[in-house]
Amino acid sequence: MKKIITIALLATIPMTLTAKNPKVYKEATQSCPAFNDMKHRTNTNHITLKVGDSYRILQERKGQILTLIDGERIAQRWVDKECFEDSKEIDSKKVEKKPKIAPKVTKSTSKQNLLALSWQNAFCQTHQYKKECRSMNSKSFGAFEFVLHGLWPQPRNNQYCNVSKKQIGADKNKQWYRLNKLDLNSTIREKLSKYMPGYSSNLHRHEWVKHGTCYGTSANEYYNDAISLVKQVNSSKVEQYFKQHIGKVVTLKEIRKLFDKEFGYGAGKHVTMNCKGGLVTELWLHLGNGSNELSELFKNGETPRSRCQKGRVDGVGF
Repeated sequence: MKKIITIALLATIPMTLTAKNPKVYKEATQSCPAFNDMKHRTNTNHITLKVGDSYRILQERKGQILTLIDGERIAQRWVDKECFEDSKEIDSKKVEKKPKIAPKVTKSTSKQNLLALSWQNAFCQTHQYKKECRSMNSKSFGAFEFVLHGLWPQPRNNQYCNVSKKQIGADKNKQWYRLNKLDLNSTIREKLSKYMPGYSSNLHRHEWVKHGTCYGTSANEYYNDAISLVKQVNSSKVEQYFKQHIGKVVTLKEIRKLFDKEFGYGAGKHVTMNCKGGLVTELWLHLGNGSNELSELFKNGETPRSRCQKGRVDGVGF
């Protein structure tokens, strides 16, 4: 009877988990979410594979791989087979002897960045269906301040770094709610809810997947840098000028002069303006790298042509 029970128990364990089977490890070639189940319904603690890290392969089934995430309460996770695409098996002894070292996070590796600032009143005038626009009023932060659209590593095709095909597909189809939740600390989340109104529509997930993954830092540092730059503009006479000219037409020439006065001579030529329906919708700041100060970042920024030369500063309300 005991032998029968033992055999029955072993039958329920995946073959790769038995003592007779050798341990198989592979390096992840894509940053993929690791789910509790094959149907990808739950991802406890929002775990993702790290490109270059080695993971033990437990089972392969229907284009899915069951892998082991060391240190997690629910350690066995299902990921798409493509997450280990073209990855070779690794000697298990080498993997197990390899010391665990916390991954290093470096400062932004993108030499050029574009800071996109939205004038939220104009954005909402043309996107009234958006969640953040339906609730906007004169007490909202974006009614009189610039808000964060995104910080984009340049050139423009520098996008979706180490992002899975599934995540890219969801992003391009504007299914941002399906993008992985970001491991952001409470301080950054609070700041984003203020400085990025689109946070309520998962804009922060879209911006990270498409642009932030190429910035060279963690999501927390990426958004901390972006918000710091937005604050510098909102603390300048540029923001005051827009506030004082609500309902009036402004010119790019005048705005560039203000940037020169506030951030150093020559800063203005790195600023372009976007308009829609005669309204100023965004300012784009073309920046270099290596500093947290706009006055320094402007010195190495690009000087592209502006799409718009003049437009009206919209006020809150439709």
